[in-house]
Amino acid sequence: MSTASTPLALRAATPADVSAIRELIEGLAEYEQLRHECIATDALLHEALFGARPHAEVVLAEWNGEVAGFALFFHNFSTFLARPGIYLEDLFVRPSFRGHGIGRALLTHLAQLAVSRSCGRLEWSVLDWNVDAIGFYEKLGARAQDAWTVYRVTGDALTHLASGDA
Repeated sequence: MSTASTPLALRAATPADVSAIRELIEGLAEYEQLRHECIATDALLHEALFGARPHAEVVLAEWNGEVAGFALFFHNFSTFLARPGIYLEDLFVRPSFRGHGIGRALLTHLAQLAVSRSCGRLEWSVLDWNVDAIGFYEKLGARAQDAWTVYRVTGDALTHLASGDA
């Protein structure tokens, strides 16, 4: 997505972009006050995104050729719709590039991918305190799924559950 009238370009990430993706993830972790939980390395990201079995995809946003933001997503599946969906794991625009429509362009791009891939939905989660993001998403037509609560098992709890002793 690039036109003569805008310095914005969107493109699929390549293995050469791994360090830039990690830096964007670290920026997001700082913004979300979760930097202490961010242990992503270039090696882990390379394997997860470009290894033998890629688990996610990344779209990079460039502003005048400089990496300005990203969307990291993967396919999920709706049994009720019997169709795949796209789950947006992370969307982040560097603070110095905000206000140029980059976040909207990334979401529009993902919606176009979802439609072209015959997906039944595009969804994501947002932190309750991030009122700016919530307002932005609602202006785009997104609606909160308040009837659902996200559960997560990680670390020792995951290992314990996997052992069958839980």
